[in-house]
This record gives sequence, structure tokens and C-alpha cells, in this order.
Amino acid sequence: MTSYSVFKRLMDIFLAFALGILFLPVCIITALAIKLETPEGPIFADQPLRVGKGGKLFRHLKFRSMIPNAHRLMQTDPKFKSLYAEYKSNSYKVRNDPRITKVGKFIRKYSIDEVPQFINVLKGEMSLIGPRPYFPDELEEQQRKYPYTKEYVKNTLTVRPGITGQWQVTGRSDINFDKRIGLDAQYAHIISNSFAKAIWYDLKILFKTPFAMLSAKGAV
Repeated sequence: MTSYSVFKRLMDIFLAFALGILFLPVCIITALAIKLETPEGPIFADQPLRVGKGGKLFRHLKFRSMIPNAHRLMQTDPKFKSLYAEYKSNSYKVRNDPRITKVGKFIRKYSIDEVPQFINVLKGEMSLIGPRPYFPDELEEQQRKYPYTKEYVKNTLTVRPGITGQWQVTGRSDINFDKRIGLDAQYAHIISNSFAKAIWYDLKILFKTPFAMLSAKGAV
């Protein structure tokens, strides 16, 4: 495990830096489009912290795809009361979300909003491939709903969350929490085995990711 962890971290740094440069023009265009549509809002999403390796919280960078203060408004604005209920009951996802902007709809569909997470990778908060980065209240709420997933959560938090992972290449938002956290725990278990098995599993996910992005399957 130790040898693969070191190798994986070195590859994360190299690929995040290279891909960050490659996607730089896309980032500039996206940032301009966001500010042109809603100039009063920030470029990055104003969302709660996420849970990283060992339960450590970190700021998960994404391009803003919603109206300014979208998360706070969902929790406090009466007109979004039913939306918040759907959000909590549907594995912390909302379909046909009225808070999503026109630019946001496009960048979410093709996962362009995820590109700033290369910064999270370079900082050591995330990996290119790993479990989904969960919200703290999401993990608490879903473990109450699915008590048998507590061990899955424990195993999942032994590795860095990823920009992509088994959950993304097998359905993204179409997968409920109990199935998704099961995939994440399976991933954490596999990469703790032999170097060969770990690298092969990561490579399979990496090669499937562009097709998942272009198909937009399960994107919300």
C-alpha cells in the first residue's frame, strides 16, 4: 500500500499539473461566461466543506453553476423548501434544479465545473481517482438512513477523495448513496492490495472517465 500511495501521489501531481495547463483556456472561457451571466456572483461555487481522507474537511473547488448563495437559499428561502426536502431524500442531488444557470447547465453536463479540483489535487486534498467527496451532513444523514453503510464510510475515508472514480463511470447521480458508498469502499479496499491490482483498477477508471463525461449519463 505504501509504495502505491507514493506512486499514486506522484502521478496525481504530474497529471494535475499537465491537465491544468491543458484545460487553462477552457477555465478562462468558463470563468468569463459565469461572470457575464451572473456578474454579482463569484466564479467558484459557494458550497459547504467536504470530507477528505481521515475525516479532514476541505474546500472543494468547483466552477459556480448556480445562482449566487444557492446552497444557503435552499436552506433558508421558503420558496425552496420542497427543493431542500428533495435534496436530502434523493442522496443529496436535485433533478431539474431551478437554481442552475444556463452556463451552469452546460458545464455540469460535461463536468467542466469539476476542472478547478486539479488545485485540490496539487494541494494533497484530493486525488485524480478516488471516492466521491461527501458533505459532512450527507454522511451523517445517510448513515442514519442506511445503518449498514457505516463500515463502508469508515473504509472510504482511508483514502483521498477523487475528481473521478468508480461512482462516476458507472452512473454518477443515477446511483443511490448505499450503492455509491459501496463502490467507494470497494475502491479503497482494492488499492490497498497489490501494486499491480491497484494501478490496473485506477487505469480502467481513468480511461472510462472521458466517455462518462461526454455521454453526460447521470449528470444533474
